[in-house]
Amino acid sequence: MESARKLKNPNRAWIRPLTAQGGGARYQQIVQQIVTAVDDLVLRPGDRLPPQRELATALGVDLTTVTRAYSEVRALGLLEAQGAGGSYIRRKASGPDTTTVDLGMNIPPLLDGPFFAQLMRAGIAQAQERMGSGDLMGYHVGAGAPADRQAAAAWLQPMLGAVDPGRIVICPGGQSALCALLLTCSHPGDGVLTEGLTYPGLLAAAQAVDRAIVAVAADAEGMSPDALEDGCARGGARVLYLNPTIHNPTTRTLSAERRAALHAVASRHGLVIIEDDPYWLIAGDAPAPVAAHSGGRHSAPVYYISTLSKCLAPGLRTAFIALPQGAAITPVLDALRSISLMPVSWMTAVATHAIESGMAHDMLKRVRHELAQRQRLAGRLLPQGVQCHPHGLHLWLQLPPLADSYRLIQTAQQRGVGVADADAFRADEAVHRALRISLGGAMGQEQLRGALEKLSALLQEEHRPARATGIV
Repeated sequence: MESARKLKNPNRAWIRPLTAQGGGARYQQIVQQIVTAVDDLVLRPGDRLPPQRELATALGVDLTTVTRAYSEVRALGLLEAQGAGGSYIRRKASGPDTTTVDLGMNIPPLLDGPFFAQLMRAGIAQAQERMGSGDLMGYHVGAGAPADRQAAAAWLQPMLGAVDPGRIVICPGGQSALCALLLTCSHPGDGVLTEGLTYPGLLAAAQAVDRAIVAVAADAEGMSPDALEDGCARGGARVLYLNPTIHNPTTRTLSAERRAALHAVASRHGLVIIEDDPYWLIAGDAPAPVAAHSGGRHSAPVYYISTLSKCLAPGLRTAFIALPQGAAITPVLDALRSISLMPVSWMTAVATHAIESGMAHDMLKRVRHELAQRQRLAGRLLPQGVQCHPHGLHLWLQLPPLADSYRLIQTAQQRGVGVADADAFRADEAVHRALRISLGGAMGQEQLRGALEKLSALLQEEHRPARATGIV
């Protein structure tokens, strides 16, 4: 679809000198400048790019370099070429949206954006160079290639400090990592201690491998150390599962003091801790993970899971396990091999390139900025009392006491909005009247706004009849 707005004079405000070393191929640098300028609204739909020969002269490159760059940008769907008429930034096709806006899945935003498309194209191009030798398409059973484990260590450094790549295992996603650790650290019938509201993936994994979920009460800060003591006293539990940062679903982040207290209880009772921490980098303000301070003869070992699914994209199917000091790696590898044999090598190569090139961290910054805007939007549109983190992928909305959550969710679905009910996260017998609302799945803030407005109106409708009739 052609842009309605067409400017005669080229927009040159985005042009920057190219980097001689470390910036990648020159045509890729030009592509990156254009993609970044579109993301930052320096280039807008209808803006004209400089003629190719003029840009080549300005940047000191040959014409074929600019031609290739413009072709790449056109392949990303950002450029509208009109021959002698020039090249223009393209407006995305639009029309009536009849699809359901999925606010029920925690996925990062901007997956439809030009920067992420460029990240993927650059990573795939790098992987293609390795495919010629055949090594990428063979069997790769083990902890991961040295380069992949080095990249993982770099990704984990902000959380854990310097990590020996030999302690890292590359996994095909966080769910397989979690399931493998349950197999490694416990036996059939053993208990797994977790909060009464917890990650559904843990519930599914525990059921699949015949582990018993033991619910632990939480307070306003998160899991209670006293309640954990009680859970340990009942016996039968070998594993403590923690989701300490922007907890899924309640959004609480454990303080440093609470993390230390829970680790102390686990150490006294000989538990193994699985610290599932997909949101630490998104938060930006979380205390150090429990794994960063564990160690010592009587200290509870902590297996740390970090996934790219919540920071970059679930489709990358790449997660990392950092093993405790001195822990045997073979049992973890055996468990992973029984579940999925090995990670998808070419997707791991894409993830490694994204980390090594710095594009993964650039994408993370964009995701955090976008989520901050989406959280502010949700704060304006939804009722008071929402639990959230300023950069969180989701929020936790308590429903009115007499609300019929099942009817609400069904009506929301009929109106084109998908949300997740508290029952999906329930590990205990308590009744929880709440919704988890995910903000990343909407394609843009306007689509999110429309979905949240529908949900807000529905909540008002649900609240009014309950107060008027006294329905229970």
